[in-house]
Amino acid sequence: MKKQKNAVILCHNYQRPEILLGIADFAGDSYGLSVEARKTDADVIAFCGVHFMAETAKILNPQKKVLIPSLEAGCSLAESITAKDVRQLKSEHPGVPAVCYVNTSAEVKAECDVCCTSANALKVIEAMPGNEVIFVPDKFMAANLQARAKKKIIAWSGKCIVHDSFSAEQVLEYRHSYPGLKVLAHTECLPEVVSLADMAGGTTDMINYIAASKEKRFLIATECGMSDLLRERFPDKEFITPCSICPYMKKITLENVLEALEKEMFEVKVPENVREKAKKALDRMIEIGK
Repeated sequence: MKKQKNAVILCHNYQRPEILLGIADFAGDSYGLSVEARKTDADVIAFCGVHFMAETAKILNPQKKVLIPSLEAGCSLAESITAKDVRQLKSEHPGVPAVCYVNTSAEVKAECDVCCTSANALKVIEAMPGNEVIFVPDKFMAANLQARAKKKIIAWSGKCIVHDSFSAEQVLEYRHSYPGLKVLAHTECLPEVVSLADMAGGTTDMINYIAASKEKRFLIATECGMSDLLRERFPDKEFITPCSICPYMKKITLENVLEALEKEMFEVKVPENVREKAKKALDRMIEIGK
């Protein structure tokens, strides 16, 4: 079916194992998928991720058909803010550059100066002019970034339901139960969780850390689908994963991927005026990330 449609299947690291390890042409984090979407030669992109990710692929590839296998694959973080909210923030802080995490809608991206991912957020923030930046929508990521950033961060109040579920008490309990455990936390986790981690970052940062480490046992504080990928790539290492499932990511199944490709259904569309503005923010992110 992929050959027939000249399609590529892009898959986020949180997907079901049968998709992530079985049918994906490319698996990665938000940034990696953005770059891959930008350079693909396929006519059709089947995006196994949540809606804002598929929108990003469409923004970068307006001439291609982008499909999302389930319309229910939303995002609690992306839905926490609207374009109107961004305009209000900017009016309250005139002249302050607005940085948006890629976990946002196309309309929100269009109102911001630049996008960022968990992997490059600090680099993007420090590249902005002035001493202050607006950062939307993740309040925990903003707090974690503020601990390392030289600029003042003006944050929104959104949060991810997956990463909000991890606690400092959990981390301490696991450290007690598993001596020598290395703790890897996503930067969307609460600051008190991140402060206890040996490494904090995005999913690609986690993969790179594990690949370079001689340690054998890791606690992974992120969506538990990530552990499937890690166990496949690092069979000689042990991964402790207090399971926190993203219900939106799990809306994607093998069956609805096949149906989307067969019928070319659930095509993602972005109005051209919104797309052009959002693309500038994404292009700037990719340029800074080089």
